[in-house]
Amino acid sequence: MNQLPPIGPQKDKFTPELRILVASLLSMIVILVWAKYFGPKPPVHPPQEQPAVSAPATPGTAASSAASSATTTSLRGNATVAAAVPTTVPPTTDAQERTIVVENALYRVEFSNRGAVVKSWQLKKYKDDAKPQRTLDLVHPDSAAQTGWPFSLVFDDPQMEKAANSGLYKVSSDSASLEAPADVTFTWSDGHLEVVKKFHFDHSYVVSVETSTNYNGARVQAGLAWRGGFGDVTVTDPAPSATINTFFSENGKLSTFLEKKLDSPDKWGNTWPGGKTFTGIEDRYFTATFMAPSDSPSTTLQTRSWKVWDTIMVAGAQKSEAVPELATATSAQPMALRVFVGPKDYDDLKAMHPPLNSLVQFGWLEFIADPLFHALKWLHNYIPNWGWAIVVLTILVNMLFFPLRISSYKTTLKMQRVGPEIKQIQEKYKKYKMNDPRKAEMNKEVMAVYSREGINPVGGCFQMFLQMPIWFGLNTALRYAIELRHASWLWVHDLASKDPYYILPVTVGISMYLVSKMTPMQTTDPQQAQMMKFLPISMSVMFVIFPFSSGLALYILTSSLIGILQQWYLNRTHPLPAPAKPTRAKK
Repeated sequence: MNQLPPIGPQKDKFTPELRILVASLLSMIVILVWAKYFGPKPPVHPPQEQPAVSAPATPGTAASSAASSATTTSLRGNATVAAAVPTTVPPTTDAQERTIVVENALYRVEFSNRGAVVKSWQLKKYKDDAKPQRTLDLVHPDSAAQTGWPFSLVFDDPQMEKAANSGLYKVSSDSASLEAPADVTFTWSDGHLEVVKKFHFDHSYVVSVETSTNYNGARVQAGLAWRGGFGDVTVTDPAPSATINTFFSENGKLSTFLEKKLDSPDKWGNTWPGGKTFTGIEDRYFTATFMAPSDSPSTTLQTRSWKVWDTIMVAGAQKSEAVPELATATSAQPMALRVFVGPKDYDDLKAMHPPLNSLVQFGWLEFIADPLFHALKWLHNYIPNWGWAIVVLTILVNMLFFPLRISSYKTTLKMQRVGPEIKQIQEKYKKYKMNDPRKAEMNKEVMAVYSREGINPVGGCFQMFLQMPIWFGLNTALRYAIELRHASWLWVHDLASKDPYYILPVTVGISMYLVSKMTPMQTTDPQQAQMMKFLPISMSVMFVIFPFSSGLALYILTSSLIGILQQWYLNRTHPLPAPAKPTRAKK
């Protein structure tokens, strides 16, 4: 007889976990099916028309359109802005690229409305080093075309930066040429990113700039940059890039950075180091300096400086060149700045607020170079030519030093008189080595002779030692003073640079040799006397090899010619006495 299965609770095949999984999958299927066939349809927005596409075919138009549309998916911080975000401001753009020129008696500035950047900044009172010379342009067009233009903007987001610096801005003026005082406003927007640049020009080298940068109505920080190189691109010795510094002033201290000290722009990340009084870029004679506006001079600046690389042609071959660049920002919106673009005239920079005269760096001998430069500048008020002003300054300095020359000459006469006695003492001890204790006895005997005759052994060299700092201080002043740039004298066309024909170095050597022949030797050592003869030759060689200015060579030449006249007078009025007979040393 078949037995029935026992009646009782049976084990369920579906565990609670499995039931929850199946229910979740069924719910997801229901939601997807409902959304596809029964859910409300999203509103369809018609695609926005890109103004740049309908613009005439101009260089970079396609790039501008791509950069403009790219901002709809750009990154801001770590959040991605969706492409479907509606526009917050009406797009503002121009139909074609334009050039706007602003000028006064000092400069001629050429803007492009593509990016609202500067394509040329000519200083009317200065020429470059080209042959033939042309009006100096501080913008390097070849480098800027590769790396970026002056007065472009620097964003933390590269897509925003690309769009802002390539968009076609609307210009407030319909005229292509403006005379200062003048105001120019550039406005551009792609519907999300909005940029406004306002410029005010007057009759000075200072330009007021105000920038406003917003994304969907919220402020976005951006720095105003000087890109693409700076200064006289036609300088050949040294290369233009080797003379360019970026700099900033903080707590009264000026810090400068050659391209060797600069890193790539990636170094900064999203940081803007602040606390700066002024910032900028410079070469030996000119600067573009960013300052706070006049109505809020206590505003501190934020800055970044970096280097990029461009490609130049050298002797028919391509070569990479480092290009220093700099950007300046503030925490305010809109951002207001003053920008000085012009020559580094010491007195004009000192009159600025804040003072910028520290940019004229005379080096560690500034305490000598500064008064010499201002004395030369004062003489130039009465002597129109800088070369002849140097000659007159040399005469005045040598007249002041003439009593020292007389004192040095008298010391030389005394040393000539006791020379045979000193030589006899040196002969007595010449068999001993320099580290022999008996050599000290020789020095004692020599000093006893000097003491007996009242001779200061270094008194004869004091005038030369005093002249050396003046030489180096004057050379620094002449090389870095804008007034001496391209200052001509007779055959010399630039007193701040070398003599192109090497006439001055040769005549310096000849004149110094004549002075040495007329001046009695202070030493009886043949080797030292031979070294003194080679000193004029070495000086001539130094002027050929090292970058000493022609103005310094003119100073030394004039000083040597005056020295010949002074030495002729001393030799005539103070003839050499008969040498004293040496006393015999007791055994």
